[in-house]
Amino acid sequence: MWRRLMARRDKSEPNSAQFDDSYYLASQWQLMWRKFRRHRLAMISLLIILFLYSIALFAEFYSINDHHRRHVKYAKAPPHNLYFVDEDGNFHLIPFIYDLRQELDMDTLQRNYSEDRSQRYHLRFFVKGEPYKLLGIWETDIHLLGVDEPAVYFPFGTDDLGRDLYSRTMHAARISLSIGVFGVVISFCLGCLIGGISGYFGGSVDLVIQRIIEFIISIPHIPLWIALAAALPPQWSSIQVYFGITIVLATVGWTTLARAVRGKLLELREADFVMAARISNMGDFDIIVKHLLPSFASFLIVVLSLSVPGMILAETALSFLEIGIRPPAVSWGVLLQNAQNIRSLSQSPWLLIPGLFVIVTVLAFNFLGDGLRDAADPYKQ
Repeated sequence: MWRRLMARRDKSEPNSAQFDDSYYLASQWQLMWRKFRRHRLAMISLLIILFLYSIALFAEFYSINDHHRRHVKYAKAPPHNLYFVDEDGNFHLIPFIYDLRQELDMDTLQRNYSEDRSQRYHLRFFVKGEPYKLLGIWETDIHLLGVDEPAVYFPFGTDDLGRDLYSRTMHAARISLSIGVFGVVISFCLGCLIGGISGYFGGSVDLVIQRIIEFIISIPHIPLWIALAAALPPQWSSIQVYFGITIVLATVGWTTLARAVRGKLLELREADFVMAARISNMGDFDIIVKHLLPSFASFLIVVLSLSVPGMILAETALSFLEIGIRPPAVSWGVLLQNAQNIRSLSQSPWLLIPGLFVIVTVLAFNFLGDGLRDAADPYKQ
């Protein structure tokens, strides 16, 4: 019996010789993926980023209430508490909440909320709510979470106008995360193109481009962002402002990548494969795009992943200063505008919850970049 089990184990598990063969026959990308999978923190960060982008893509499904709807009875209401045990000591497998009751303090004119424990409202999954179009195509009214009517559920509380902060945070992820990706893509293309031209041709072309890059880098980024964002016309719509802010962030973020690409091309432009491409009468642009840039694609991927959190922080800062994304559009920076003074924070500390999403996103991208940086050199132990 023992021999049979050992024989099955030997057949199912590869021996050291088989592992060595698979290792030496693997491609560069397969080796990178193997090493990246061993970086547990990077893998967890990748899952977190995928989850956040799924929220941005299906924000209406994850939302509980309409993110523009005002619940006047629940202005500046604190987050609901979830319970599993009722007042009689009975355990409930499905969590429940109690409705909130508002009381106005006539001395301080501050709203105080207490729980109405006369009735329980159980948390439900895949409930019907506000109708919406999934991905802008399919009409549906199914939401991930909800409670029994007539109660309303606010996991993150509400703002000063009674709008559900949880639903607004879900919708804000769509702008904050997408503006980071689109801004990085634009700056990535500019950096690769301009840095590639500078490093490939050299000479006077390289001299002029590097002086322009040094001039842009010498300008403090935040004042430059503020000046460019303030130049956007005030009559622009939310969509126009969105693309305008994306272009503003991209026009500054390409300089660091351009200098890195220029250094790589100065190193590789005299390589044998470049000389072979020139002999075959291939154009300069094709040599840069089809041969030189792909030769250090792993490095470019690492730079790309590390640039996204910078774009997200830049958009959050501009929106927080009220010169970025403008209401009624919502981003994490727009939501943090309500937490600009100490009085709001002392009375409604839950207004800082969107800032936690910014922190988690930035840390996840940084850890992902660290894992990609280690995996970019799969032969290094």
